[in-house]
Amino acid sequence: MRKMSDYKYSVKNTTKIEREKLRNVALSYSTLDAAEPSKDTMELVDKYVAGNIEIADALEIIINKYRTEGAQNV
Repeated sequence: MRKMSDYKYSVKNTTKIEREKLRNVALSYSTLDAAEPSKDTMELVDKYVAGNIEIADALEIIINKYRTEGAQNV
């Protein structure tokens, strides 16, 4: 099993400037035909850019949030 630090976009393998560029590219693609990401999502992305959490962790938090909200709306 691979460790988080083995991934290309892990905090260990990127600089803050690279993470900022990744964020900007991802945001430009995601907003082409969709709503802007929520404030909560952007806060998690900012934590990744700052090097405080891994992008995989941020994605997991976001996915779990919407799974939980979706289950409550059923």
